[in-house]
Amino acid sequence: MLNETTTATEADFAIENFTVSDAELPEFKDLKFENINELHIDHPGANDAEYRTRRDYIAQCAKSFRETGKITDVDYNAREQRVWRYVAEELEELQQKYASPFYLRAKKDLGITTERIPQLSEMNRRLKELTGFRLAPIEGLVETRGFLSWLSYRVMLCTQYIRHHSHPAYTPEPDIVHEAIGHIPMFTNPNFADFSQFIGHGARIATDEQLEALGRLYWFTVEFGMVEHEGEIKAYGAGLLSSFGELEHAFSDQVERRPFNLEQVINHEYTYSDMQPVLYVIPSYAELKEITKNIESF
Repeated sequence: MLNETTTATEADFAIENFTVSDAELPEFKDLKFENINELHIDHPGANDAEYRTRRDYIAQCAKSFRETGKITDVDYNAREQRVWRYVAEELEELQQKYASPFYLRAKKDLGITTERIPQLSEMNRRLKELTGFRLAPIEGLVETRGFLSWLSYRVMLCTQYIRHHSHPAYTPEPDIVHEAIGHIPMFTNPNFADFSQFIGHGARIATDEQLEALGRLYWFTVEFGMVEHEGEIKAYGAGLLSSFGELEHAFSDQVERRPFNLEQVINHEYTYSDMQPVLYVIPSYAELKEITKNIESF
């Protein structure tokens, strides 16, 4: 477990399988972050007044969650549904070829289809039944410690708005495509859910240096992880599964796919805006959890 004196290569990342009851869950009104509703100038919808108004409305639904603790379903309009169908259909063919079989089953079990945008409330109910994970609406991208810390309570912060229709293949911020198609299915896996909770617990108590190491671990697993399956390599990371460009690139000859090595991963710097030249392959989700119990031997 992280403490104030250890370095990234010396830290004891002891993992525990915490169970969190509703009574133990912090008040969602305590979700306090700065600038999470900011739409940056490089966003495709930054100069689209109609899109900005719509995004602000959906963000306001997320804000209300902090007071009520109840997820507000979004009545997605026809244009938003078309964006979803385009992206989901393009991804479906690639995922059948490259995605982890567990992920494909989980997406089906959660009722995530190419036909319509799923509601967080629907997926939240199913997740709670399977692994005790919960979804909490949020207005936008939040800083690393704030985001990761909520994983320690088995809570994933999720946006509900969708990317701009002019660039359906690209978004500079998390949206419902990235959340529902990328992240949420994997939380139905008990080992992956426990591993995510461990990262969250570490983030709550980490120094700034240790937080950077945890961020890299999260990046090369939860976002851009790959896994062995019956002699093949498959994708399970949300950044891969929610982007057809990233998914195709990951299986091209432009990427070095390395066996997962914890010391390498937590010290491997990356540029989030570039296609990744190196990705790491875990043996299994159970072994990922075991591998990251301790690294004091490094």
